[in-house]
Amino acid sequence: MNRNGCTKVSAIGLDVHYKFSSVTMRDEAGKTVLRERLDHQDRQALRRRLSQWPKSVPAVLEASFGWGWLSDEMVAAGIDAQLSNCHKVEQMRKARGGVKTNKKDADLLSLLPGEADQWWRIWLVPPEVRDRREWMRHRADLVGTQTQVKSRIHAVFHRHGIFHEFSDLFGSKGRVFLGELCRDGRHAGGQLPSGALAALRGQVRLLDQVRMQLAQIAIRLRQELEHDELTQRLASITGFGRILSHVLKAEIGQIERFGGNHNRLAAYSLLGPRSRDTGEQDPAKTPLGRHLGHRGNRTLKWAFIEAAHGAVRRGGRFRAMFDRVTKGGTKDRNRGYIRVARELVKVVTAVWKNGTRYQEAPPARPGSTKPKPPIALSPRKQMEKFFGNTRSGTGQLCHPMVPVAQA
Repeated sequence: MNRNGCTKVSAIGLDVHYKFSSVTMRDEAGKTVLRERLDHQDRQALRRRLSQWPKSVPAVLEASFGWGWLSDEMVAAGIDAQLSNCHKVEQMRKARGGVKTNKKDADLLSLLPGEADQWWRIWLVPPEVRDRREWMRHRADLVGTQTQVKSRIHAVFHRHGIFHEFSDLFGSKGRVFLGELCRDGRHAGGQLPSGALAALRGQVRLLDQVRMQLAQIAIRLRQELEHDELTQRLASITGFGRILSHVLKAEIGQIERFGGNHNRLAAYSLLGPRSRDTGEQDPAKTPLGRHLGHRGNRTLKWAFIEAAHGAVRRGGRFRAMFDRVTKGGTKDRNRGYIRVARELVKVVTAVWKNGTRYQEAPPARPGSTKPKPPIALSPRKQMEKFFGNTRSGTGQLCHPMVPVAQA
């Protein structure tokens, strides 16, 4: 190795922090040939140093906070940036009995490219997908802030005995009432104290600001939906709309990284139940040990569960699936929504992979000329088909209202 280049280096490990990174470089024999501190604040100096690193050499970073911009700089410098799973690397450290320091972390990461298989590696999200996630997660944060602000306004009403008859305090008529209350603080029960009035005015102004930002994001997403074919196909799936289809596109990124396998996408979305059974099971009791897990993309799990609620409300095959699992909505409703969400994972995978829009009835297989036989219906299903679906959660039929004949 010379002073300016790293000609013998075959692997690099970086323990990334906010202002600096600890770097370890190894040769083909696995021997440490260089350790250095890479400062982040001077971007030009950082780029000059990265330009001196060997090209096309795997450089491993942990998938912790702040890896995105640094990986972009490394890729621009011709370095093969790779991302490692933090949890798996931590388990490897514990299995080896190692201590956790900046130097030791960089040393351990530099060993990963020499492993027999890439069990540690995860997807390096490209910049355009990360930017789309910024939009959608920012919107989710704004929606959460809006809910908090509304709750604070309701709390002011509770503390000072302000009553109203509006079904939605933040609807058109409710906003007129709020505006009049913010002007002079007078209500049917008296006068708001100065501190409470100032707090109410501040919360209403904050709510207006949050709503304005949400409206701007909604306009952008609507414009993108009109020109994006993939989002249009995802929005055609029952339960998904403009927002959830954008969430899917942002969080999944590329369906190819799952190999077109809906089971892998379900596991990543925390919707693939896993078994932790041991010993002999009692056939008279409900099997135990199945759980969804907590290491995965929780945003995707939320999106699929939200879509499942919408799909069940729409009726059709997803409502029938929900009623079948929950016995008409009378028990294990959460389990029913998870079952529908798992089915939606399969539908999303097929729509994305095949480049087609969703249709309720599955298309005939290529080359098949035999018509699909009708499905035999049970007496209960025949009654539902004649009178309409049952109302989930009640077991009662949805009878249409008819006028009573006058005598």
